[in-house]
Amino acid sequence: MAENTQEQEYGAESITVLEGLDPVRKRPGMYIGSTSSQGLHHLIWEVVDNGIDEAMAGHADTITIKLLPDGIVSVEDNGRGIPVSKHKITGLSALETVLTKLHAGGKFGGGGYKVSGGLHGVGVSVVNALSSYLRAEIQREGKIWMQEFKKGDSQGDIITIGDSKKTGTTIIFQPDDTIFTELEFKWNRILDRMRQQAYLTKNITINIFDLRKKDDEKKYRFYFEGGIKSYVKALNHGKSLKNETIFYVGKEYEENFIELAIQYNDEYNENVLPFTNNIYNPDGGTHLIGFKTALTRTLNSYARSKNLIKEKDENLTGEDVREGLTAVISLKLQEPQFEGQTKGKLGNAEIKSQVDKVMGEALMTFLEEHPKEAEAIIGKCMLSAQARIAARTARASILRKGALDGMTLPGKLSDCSSRKAADCEIYIVEGDSAGGSAKQGRDRKFQAILPLRGKILNVERARLDKMLANTEIKNLVIALGTNIDDQLDIEKLRYHRIIIMTDADVDGAHIRTLLLTLFFRHFAPLITNGYLYVAQPPLYRIQKGTKVKYAYSDEEKVNIIKEFGGGEDMENESHEEIETDVEEASDKEEEIEENVEETTRKHNVKLNVQRYKGLGEMNPEQLWETTMNPETRLMKQISINDAEKADKTFEMLMGDHVPSRKHFIQTHAKSVQNLDT
Repeated sequence: MAENTQEQEYGAESITVLEGLDPVRKRPGMYIGSTSSQGLHHLIWEVVDNGIDEAMAGHADTITIKLLPDGIVSVEDNGRGIPVSKHKITGLSALETVLTKLHAGGKFGGGGYKVSGGLHGVGVSVVNALSSYLRAEIQREGKIWMQEFKKGDSQGDIITIGDSKKTGTTIIFQPDDTIFTELEFKWNRILDRMRQQAYLTKNITINIFDLRKKDDEKKYRFYFEGGIKSYVKALNHGKSLKNETIFYVGKEYEENFIELAIQYNDEYNENVLPFTNNIYNPDGGTHLIGFKTALTRTLNSYARSKNLIKEKDENLTGEDVREGLTAVISLKLQEPQFEGQTKGKLGNAEIKSQVDKVMGEALMTFLEEHPKEAEAIIGKCMLSAQARIAARTARASILRKGALDGMTLPGKLSDCSSRKAADCEIYIVEGDSAGGSAKQGRDRKFQAILPLRGKILNVERARLDKMLANTEIKNLVIALGTNIDDQLDIEKLRYHRIIIMTDADVDGAHIRTLLLTLFFRHFAPLITNGYLYVAQPPLYRIQKGTKVKYAYSDEEKVNIIKEFGGGEDMENESHEEIETDVEEASDKEEEIEENVEETTRKHNVKLNVQRYKGLGEMNPEQLWETTMNPETRLMKQISINDAEKADKTFEMLMGDHVPSRKHFIQTHAKSVQNLDT
């Protein structure tokens, strides 16, 4: 148990009240974001944040989360325990005040917390308001105190239910099923969040138990003595490193605490994660600006002092010094100022210079004390600079020769006649055969076709200059019209629907993955703005007489066969013949029909079932009807729900580290269906 210090400073007088709870149940989305799965999990985050605040203040070292049957959750910490004496303004106990008054907590005024995360004190009261039942158990002052609530209302006064020499808070709650549209807590989602919190709060132990099913109980424990150093090490797991020794600095500066950890790997992407009071800031802010400024300036200063950069050469740019960089920036601030309610961006102006100073001084010392690793880092940055210059030349060449300067579009592009981007779409198609069918079947007014020859370069393993030397990628850049990477201008996008259309086989899946890697790494704004799609061509064509239907899955195929009168028995008996692959439709059609006739004669049903392996097997009319007609087609829109997880997935699937990819394949091999060999 953490040492119980400064008890006299954290009493009922530390609790400040701003307003009541009434608005929460009427507009829950304003307080937790949504009433779906995201908002449901936010309840746990808010209660856990109180324990994290106690840990950051030095009063707790253990948090235990239990998922119980019927959607009940228990969150326990061994901090000081919420005060239980009477609050002088409300006349209620401090515990009841915290749980029933919005903006009541130890995060306002003095004597509570120097720094805190959460929703600035609204957290536990919002959890209470949105729970059909909540029970609080407090250990402090030698006793165990308890109070119960329903939908935010107290069910009686606070009472003592035992004695205890420990201190801490346990909140047990059941989300209200009349408010939340989803009530199932996701185990992996909780693990991901708690793992991150454990990294950011050095020496805290977080225990998680899933006790919802007796025959499937699970438990997990997180403890990272190294804090954000351990976080950086985990982010770089399996990568080739430039500096084995992780740079770390943790320093108090003007009552704020600044922590930074960085390590370079041999890849081309940067991964910098900024946090304020354990809250992730996806849009960065002043701490990230200060970090970048110090990093660029310090590396240039060191490189010139050691004559690693010649006098005649230009300085390394920010882009150069961040290639292959993994970094975690974690600040503990007394008065954080965020831009927007999501806390996506830190706005404290003074933090920029504070981070700049702490980072610059410590990094220079690190480089001086680790000359071999410093040389490897500078060497990596200089290679990046050379590639940047080469890429700039290649990009300029593309622009001079391409449509962006009013010159010709790629020869293989069959463009549409409309010039209104919002109405236009481009199909990126695998091979000339599918490209031919698509060109003939499309609506020329608004649909463009760009066929690819073979598989494009795996951009996860290539710099921009090498990418732009690849003809297929170069044609795609010119066709889209936006340019690429930091030069990307989304206003110049020529098509507002970019549709990847590949065959339903292993090669098609690989090409689709290569294209998704390209868009994620170098055209990310096209994804975040909702412009990227994947076409869903049918897997089967099922014909009975003159009636034709298409199936997009095996389950749909079975249902159509039943609808046509084939029945489940027929499906089982004639499975192999019905699923005969059509490699050359014109050559196989007669053979398939004979096979199906023979197996279905006793059922008095004549079916012709074709399995499409390639788009080129469809004639233009079929391709239009099933895959390209906006009135009837199915498409998947690509989005990024978790950028960090997406980054690690692309890295694992498409990067150089073979063992992690092999492990993934072995783990998921049994779940693969319809694998073409």
